[in-house]
Amino acid sequence: MEAYAVLATGGKQYRVTADAIFEIERLTAEPGQDIALDTVLAVSDGRELTIGMPYVKGAKVVLTVVGHKRGPKLISFKKKRRKGYTRRVGHRQELTVVKAKSIA
Repeated sequence: MEAYAVLATGGKQYRVTADAIFEIERLTAEPGQDIALDTVLAVSDGRELTIGMPYVKGAKVVLTVVGHKRGPKLISFKKKRRKGYTRRVGHRQELTVVKAKSIA
């Protein structure tokens, strides 16, 4: 089994392995910059799992910012029949693409 970590950022939880590329909520960092997140909920070295309450002390995940992008456009549409009521709201989430550099 390979080493992994579960980290929390942007109100969501992500299971991260080394060298994995994934999208998280927008961070204020430039592409190419390294970010160390210490909000690690669980860490596994491949044999032993350590679970934090709420975070694992001394654990951190170093991420490298690959770039920024916007997610797909989501449409929220409401309608009440026979009343002439419709409401249409669109939303696009700002995302940051990161690569997990190391898990410690």
